[in-house]
Amino acid sequence: MSRKLTLVGVGPGDPELLTLKAVKAIANADVVTYPQKPGEASLALSIAEDHVAANAIRMPINVPMKVERGPAQRAYDEIAKAVEQCLADGKSVAYLCEGDPLFYGSAMYMIDRLPNAKIDIIPGITSLTAAASAVGRPLAARNETLKVLPAPLPSEKLMDELEQTQSAAIIKVGRHFDRIRDVLEKTGHAQSAVVVEYATQERQKITPLLEFSKDDRPYFSTILCYKGDEAWGM
Repeated sequence: MSRKLTLVGVGPGDPELLTLKAVKAIANADVVTYPQKPGEASLALSIAEDHVAANAIRMPINVPMKVERGPAQRAYDEIAKAVEQCLADGKSVAYLCEGDPLFYGSAMYMIDRLPNAKIDIIPGITSLTAAASAVGRPLAARNETLKVLPAPLPSEKLMDELEQTQSAAIIKVGRHFDRIRDVLEKTGHAQSAVVVEYATQERQKITPLLEFSKDDRPYFSTILCYKGDEAWGM
């Protein structure tokens, strides 16, 4: 594993959902790097911590959570330089990424920044599939279409996309929750919509969308919805 960067998907939160390949890569890494919000503990590290070697170098990435892209992009530029130096020194590096590295994962930003590095990618369970498992209903079946929609999209774009699909998963909900609920009510998806917070973690919570009051805000959540008579399993 020397001089290699491995982008490791560590899943949505439950440490037991780590793959065997992920565990091996983490345990064998000379350097373990991971994103975290400034001043907060890293979820990715908390998932994988039991498998990090005692003598491994821990290299956190402080990523500002701001609407503008500049601060986060600069943070990824800096960590890419640090990873490049580790590789040049002959060290192996494991980048811990919540969920899957290539499904809205922060680890993907290393690929273009390190074009000459040897990079392996280990997939992880996404928040999307974790939420579906928690609810106990297929994301889609037979010839149904499924759309994954980021909540920050404009309402008009979301409505257009939702009008053309039965099953949808809405991610990155956060501060957009009230607006998303209004959109789902207009498109006919709200009645069966379910909000899954902290999927697979001990604090996991499943709540029908329409049970939230206007002042409520779900955290670390995915909304799964279905347009039609069939309700989501609870």
